[in-house]
Amino acid sequence: MTSAAVGAPTGAPTTPRNRASMLGGIPVADHLDRSEALSAQRAGELGSVHSWELVTAVDGPGTRMTTFLAGCPLRCLYCHNPDTMSANRGVPVLADDLLARIRRYRGVFAATTGGITLSGGEVLQQPAFAARILRGAKELGIHTAIDTSGFLGRNATDELLADVDLVLLDVKSGDEDTYRRVTGRDLAPTLEFGRRLADLGIETWIRFVLVPGLTDDPANVAAVADYAAELSCVTRVEILPFHQMGRDKWSEIGLEYALPDTQAPSAEAVEEARDIFRARGLVTY
Repeated sequence: MTSAAVGAPTGAPTTPRNRASMLGGIPVADHLDRSEALSAQRAGELGSVHSWELVTAVDGPGTRMTTFLAGCPLRCLYCHNPDTMSANRGVPVLADDLLARIRRYRGVFAATTGGITLSGGEVLQQPAFAARILRGAKELGIHTAIDTSGFLGRNATDELLADVDLVLLDVKSGDEDTYRRVTGRDLAPTLEFGRRLADLGIETWIRFVLVPGLTDDPANVAAVADYAAELSCVTRVEILPFHQMGRDKWSEIGLEYALPDTQAPSAEAVEEARDIFRARGLVTY
C-alpha cells in the first residue's frame, strides 16, 4: 500500500511480463500448469506477488522487506498503487522462494530491529500464502507485520494472527458514508477486525490518509480517533497526507482517476488532524 518497488520500470505501464523484473531475482513460478497452480494456491505454496522493496522507517520498525501481494477488494479513490488492485497483475511466486529471499536479510533485520511486512493490494486476500510466509519468517526469528485495510479480517485465522507481531491497520474513514465513498465497501468489517486484534493483544498501528474534501472533515477524523482510542492494542497512529504520486498509474492501466484536482493537505491541516488523535492520548505521527 505504499511506495515503489525494487527494480520498478518507470514511464511505461507494467505488465506481468515486465513486472517479473520487479521481483529482484526471486524466481517466477511460471512452470506450473493451471491445475498445479490452483492446488499450490489452496495450500499456500503459491501466491500472486506484485513486487517487493527494502525500506527503513516505513511499514513498521527498522529496515523491512515489504512484499506487495496482488489483489484487493477495495477501490480506494486515492490508491497510489492501483496496479495492485487486480490479482492478475501479479506474478506467481512460490512461498519457499520468497522465504529464501527473506532469509538473506536476517542480518539486516537483526541489526536494525526490522523484519518483514506483507502488504498489497490486500494481504488477507491471499490468507493461505500469507500464513505460510509469516510462519516461515517466525521460524527464522524475524519480526512480522501485515499492512491491511481489515476488510477481509475474517480471512485471518487465529493461527495466522499468532505469527503476526504488528498490524498496520488502514482505517480509511470513521464515518460509514465516507468509507463507502472512499472504498466502495462497508466500514464494519474493519472495525470488527481492529477489535479482534485488541482481544488477541496484537500490537497495532492505525494509519489514516488525510484527503482534503474527502476524509478531512473534523467529525470524520474524530470518529477514527475515538475508534483508535478504544483499542488497547494501538501503540501508534500515522496520519498520511494525501499526494498525487500515483496519479499516472491510473491512466497507464486504463482506469479513471477521481481526484485529479485534489491538493495535498497543508502542514497546518495535518497537524490539526494529529492533534485530534493526540487529545485522546494516542502517540501520533
